Amino acid sequence: MTDALTPYAKAVRLRMATVVGGMSIGRQAGALRSGAEVVVATPGRLKDLIERRDCRLDQVAVTVLDEADQMADMGFLPQVTELLDQVQAGGQRMLFSATLDRNVDLLVRRYLSDPVVHSVDPSAGAVTTMEHHVLHIHGGDKYATTTEIAARDGRVILFLDTKHAVDKLTTHLLQSGVRAAALHGGKSQPQRTRTLAQFKSGQVTALVATNVAARGIHVDDLDLVVNVDPPADHKDYLHRGGRTARAGGSGSVVTLVTSAQRRDMSRLMAAAGITPQTAQVRSGEAELTASPGPRPPPACR
Repeated sequence: MTDALTPYAKAVRLRMATVVGGMSIGRQAGALRSGAEVVVATPGRLKDLIERRDCRLDQVAVTVLDEADQMADMGFLPQVTELLDQVQAGGQRMLFSATLDRNVDLLVRRYLSDPVVHSVDPSAGAVTTMEHHVLHIHGGDKYATTTEIAARDGRVILFLDTKHAVDKLTTHLLQSGVRAAALHGGKSQPQRTRTLAQFKSGQVTALVATNVAARGIHVDDLDLVVNVDPPADHKDYLHRGGRTARAGGSGSVVTLVTSAQRRDMSRLMAAAGITPQTAQVRSGEAELTASPGPRPPPACR
């Protein structure tokens, strides 16, 4: 968010401050005390700075809650509502959200007066701008199949459920000669910033991530997202897939599915309104090299 806003802030001469965990709180406090007209913050670190009396929100005229569906559904809701209660009454409030269910509706009813909704149908967008592939694999073949896909030309984001699984796969990919890096909540903010910069520049070609860490990532010309672990529901699927095919571009989403996961995956795709291309594959087979997207991965060598 800071990267996206900085050019505009400079153009109109607005002072910005970034307030996030994993970085020096003293330095952030100094930036706030010097005066900031735009603050980009995570709820936890902003709360800390308010408690230290380094920041006040009573003069905030415009409040934007990005990724509102995730923020309202991942344990952040009490912090978010506490912060929203402190901003200027009558100010403008905007919620950016992939969905309006779960606790987002609570935020809308509590904090927005006569709200105006601007929406794009995420399911329709996903169907028209992405290719969707479901690869039926043998459980013992998962790492080999993942490695073949990750070793393809171009950049790829691979999603897994846990930090431990992300670290384990990243180590395996590095040992296999793939330029991979891990991105998850256990990494410090400087580490995450450096990893994303390396991914955007092409120094890292395979970004292995959890849902939370990859939230909001934008990388130009990213054409492949791989669900190594299938997502929990169709909204998570669309959110992950949304890292590719951005701004009307094209891209592919590949999901690896074992026999035990097939029924749940079929329900998920039906809920998302997607009819994927499916294939039964083993590592090294022609189906694998032909399936995932515009640039096929090389077979294992």
